[in-house]
Amino acid sequence: MKASYIKEEHEMLRGSLRKFLEKEAFPYFEQWEQNEEIPRSFWQKLGEQVFLCPWLSEKYGGVGADFGYSVVLNEELERVGTGLIGIGLHNDIVVPYIDTYGTEEQKQKWLPGCATGDLITAIAMTEPGAGSDLAAIKTTAIKEGDHYILNGEKTFITNGIHADLVLVVCKTNPKAHPPHKGISLLMVERDTPGFQRGNKLDKVGLHSQDTAELIFQDAKVPAANLLGDPGQGFYYLMEHLQQERLIVGISGIAAAERMLEITIQYVNERHAFGQAIASFQNTQFTLAEQQTEVEIGRVFLDRVIAAHMNGEDVVKEVSMAKWWITELTKKTASACMQLHGGYGYMEEYEMARRYRDAPVAAIYAGSNEIMKTIIAKKMGLA
Repeated sequence: MKASYIKEEHEMLRGSLRKFLEKEAFPYFEQWEQNEEIPRSFWQKLGEQVFLCPWLSEKYGGVGADFGYSVVLNEELERVGTGLIGIGLHNDIVVPYIDTYGTEEQKQKWLPGCATGDLITAIAMTEPGAGSDLAAIKTTAIKEGDHYILNGEKTFITNGIHADLVLVVCKTNPKAHPPHKGISLLMVERDTPGFQRGNKLDKVGLHSQDTAELIFQDAKVPAANLLGDPGQGFYYLMEHLQQERLIVGISGIAAAERMLEITIQYVNERHAFGQAIASFQNTQFTLAEQQTEVEIGRVFLDRVIAAHMNGEDVVKEVSMAKWWITELTKKTASACMQLHGGYGYMEEYEMARRYRDAPVAAIYAGSNEIMKTIIAKKMGLA
């Protein structure tokens, strides 16, 4: 069943993107996993094909595409591997902040590079002592003349090693009450004095995705790099988290669909007791159940995407999709791993990587416990 928002131009994009990825990504992805990073050259190739931020205005290097393009891009990148999530974060999470809240001067300075792949972005919210409780961040940016002096540490930062431009969530008014009213967004460039990378983090999964610690020690950031108004950062973040969590749901359902695809192929080819594993009732029931749940998740997600594209406030529905689909992704990974038997535990099989990569989506972009809290509030359960 084709989603209502998918038009001919979206399917044309899918076709050209698949050809591109078959040539430029699939043959190299396992090597990227071993190297624990995606080469910058791949980002630039994406930019050459207008696969980075296609929704941007033409004057900044995009083609003015709708969110349907982002859906297709994230689905097809997920088919290669979840380690490519940093591209979706750049395209549909970080760069939109610049486009929405940036001055024309800031847009002219940064957006063209974001579209070509010459500027890779990251967003730095989480700290060693503050994750879901954003108001508890300790990173400060105190204005001194025409600069902000930035101090603090961030962790679990997607694109942390490659990032040339980091959207840092910080407190420009540490004494504000309530605390979230002191939060601002500051764009920090790669060569900023006092800004350094910490460790590239050694993760259970997402090996090709460069996740790092970022350290700011009296980092001197031009006041002109403040995004939007001071003290409004928390509200800007709340406005954009709907799309961030929707991107996670899109990737999650695509991952589940991919796991079913490779598992159906495997059980048809693998034989035991003189017959294909696919002929056993347990296999059939397991995959029938998983396929049904994935189809249900896909239909709900498509409805939410259509509403989001229509400009509707679907925070509750996005929160539902994020938690339910990411839990489903974990469930699908477990069921498909079991059907692969011992081979599913071998690194040479894609299923092993999928199994490792699945769990973290229930944690990032707001943990699933936070999603349930949001849903409860929207239900009037204060």
